[in-house]
Amino acid sequence: MRSDRPRLVAVRPALAALALAAVVAACGDATAPEPAPPTTDAFPVTVEVAGSSVTILERPERIVSLSPSSTEGLFAIGAGARVVAADEYSDFPAEAPTTDLSGFTPNLEAIATYEPDLVVAQYDPGDLVAGLEALGVPVLLLPSAATLEDVFTQLTALGTATGESAAAAAAVADLRARLDAVVAGLPVLEEPLTYYHELDDTYFTATSSTFVGAVYALLGLENVADAADPDGAAFGYPQLSAEYLLAADPDLVFLADTRCCAVTATGFAARAGFDVLTAVREGRVFELDDDVASRWGPRIVDMVEQVGAAVAGVATGTVG
Repeated sequence: MRSDRPRLVAVRPALAALALAAVVAACGDATAPEPAPPTTDAFPVTVEVAGSSVTILERPERIVSLSPSSTEGLFAIGAGARVVAADEYSDFPAEAPTTDLSGFTPNLEAIATYEPDLVVAQYDPGDLVAGLEALGVPVLLLPSAATLEDVFTQLTALGTATGESAAAAAAVADLRARLDAVVAGLPVLEEPLTYYHELDDTYFTATSSTFVGAVYALLGLENVADAADPDGAAFGYPQLSAEYLLAADPDLVFLADTRCCAVTATGFAARAGFDVLTAVREGRVFELDDDVASRWGPRIVDMVEQVGAAVAGVATGTVG
């Protein structure tokens, strides 16, 4: 899989603001002092996450990101200006320095040409970490997230690794608050709603055992695909069929193939026999952004809010 947030501005405490005002008043017409530059974390730091550990001696100034989710995270915590290169799939935000670097088959020599002092990668194919460490370049490994808590843990790790721990903490707090608001606003239903999450137009999908499945579970939805991969033989990504979907008749359909396969809610509804589906008849087919739905960066909360709104809309009768 291809595998943001607004910049967070620190607000001075009221006491500090009053103190500054008093100083200015005491100086009469004197020009107010320039605000002090933001403090950064002390280095060296050791970051431990997902079973791996890396020590970073100095604040990184040239970061290479080999994971779209990490690229989004770096920009979300204010470290984006220091990202000098990102992998081929890192297309968000727009200012991300996307290159032809591969996160799946990383090329040590190609990465080294950017003279990084920190590389963030999704996994080590066997020689990436050792090769870069031999060049004196630390590597922070942030593997695929399994839960939303992993998203927060990785943002915190990025903050520690880049000297932006305060900004990372603020970003995590903001994301948690948004998630809590969605969950708190969910209606109480007599029975949970069922759903189908489409990955492509050949009916590949994701079960509750996957990261995106866990996101839906947080909102109390039941996945119609779970029965298609009960023992995990498909690693949580079974391929269904039109017949299977017609028999399951989900209450909601979420299309995460609007980019890859140009699928639309209208096109989905026009598939042979699909006019009888509850989700089609009730207008409950929703288009998602493929990238948001397949990554575990900060924008995953955008998807949670979209799905939460769909659930609330069904309950209130404003959707379907």
